[in-house]
Amino acid sequence: MPFRSKETLERWLEEFTSQRGAGDLIKVVVQDGPEGSDTGLVIVPLRDSTASIFMEPLGLGEQKWRITIEPQADLTVLTSHEVNAFAMELLVAAELCSYLEARSVGHVEDDLVSDDAAG
Repeated sequence: MPFRSKETLERWLEEFTSQRGAGDLIKVVVQDGPEGSDTGLVIVPLRDSTASIFMEPLGLGEQKWRITIEPQADLTVLTSHEVNAFAMELLVAAELCSYLEARSVGHVEDDLVSDDAAG
């Protein structure tokens, strides 16, 4: 079953940002999954907005990911240049989500394989 720990997602994020040259604010945090498992959550803060977006697998074992834009209390008012930058940040988030989906195909964490072999 595909599983992505925080460490795996950090490695994938580092690979993505080194290839893309963008995404310096993006980070991975621990997200508690079933039975305390670390399913990883990717946070994408937006520079000119109080909103942030995060991405996660659709469910445990899923290869498809979803992007969620968190609601914000305040209005975001932007100039045309800021909207362009905002659009670029969303583009990076979409590309990262696609990258994470591609990396998730057939991925199994090493310790899960070891645990299965031992059990």
